[in-house]
Amino acid sequence: MIPPGRQHLRELPDRHCLAAGTPLCAGCGGLAALQAVCDLLGEKTVIVNAAGCLTLLAAYPSTPFRGSWLYTAMASAPAGAQGVRDGLDILLDKGAIGTEENLEVLVLAGDGSSGGMGLSATSAAIDRGLDFLYLCYDNEGYGNTGQQASAATPRGARTATSRGPQGHPGAKKDLFAIWAAHRPRYVATVTAAEPLDLARKIETARNLSGPRLLLALAPCPTGWGYEPAEGVAIGRLAVQTGLWPLKEYVDGRVQHSKIPQPRLPVRDYFASQGRFAHLLRPENEQLLAALQDETDRYWQEVEEHA
Repeated sequence: MIPPGRQHLRELPDRHCLAAGTPLCAGCGGLAALQAVCDLLGEKTVIVNAAGCLTLLAAYPSTPFRGSWLYTAMASAPAGAQGVRDGLDILLDKGAIGTEENLEVLVLAGDGSSGGMGLSATSAAIDRGLDFLYLCYDNEGYGNTGQQASAATPRGARTATSRGPQGHPGAKKDLFAIWAAHRPRYVATVTAAEPLDLARKIETARNLSGPRLLLALAPCPTGWGYEPAEGVAIGRLAVQTGLWPLKEYVDGRVQHSKIPQPRLPVRDYFASQGRFAHLLRPENEQLLAALQDETDRYWQEVEEHA
């Protein structure tokens, strides 16, 4: 039985895995990336959802997903994915289900889980060679509880727990490099603001087996301080300024799928969001210059090794 107000889910085209009109913040970049992943994976998917912003998609007894959905604690999604994958493999081996009933296992988690609380379980799952796709929506903070700083918060960003005159003092943890160090099957950075690049990388990951990561920049209007309609523009600015490199790890090599040329100054990206407004003040001129230098050095190394 579909509860009142959810009857429209039956009317959706079969190609959609995620219902339209899902109950989440307008302008959420993570939801836009998830929509693309779900549309390409289809309904034969088990989504193992770590506690975070996107668990708000589900409202008992319904979810907007046409496939299966499993909720886990923030640190446990890869362990949950292992149980689901093992269960499917046992049923396949016994002939209890046919290959047409096999399902893709997708972990869905935010940056707090992916780079912090759930990193141990993720590392162990990669080491075991678990056949799963991991989608991290990176909104660079604990968005579901008020945008506290996370391991993915960039230097200089203001958060609920980083209120000083220069914002967050730490550096953003490089989750791409951490995954690549495990030598998994595939790792890629994506953003819904670059839909063709996103679609190609989803298809690449879909056609591989083993541990695979899609690390999606997830602009967050409530946590980052911008109007919801500006989300796509902010995602593009992240790429155009070089602050969010679009790259992939495949066959043991890292390659960039888009080189921003000409590259815009990082100031343009910072000026688009309230969380960085303090960086544009005269007293933070040195910090702004240091952030530009870090970005310039990154791309200089890319060009030297091209």
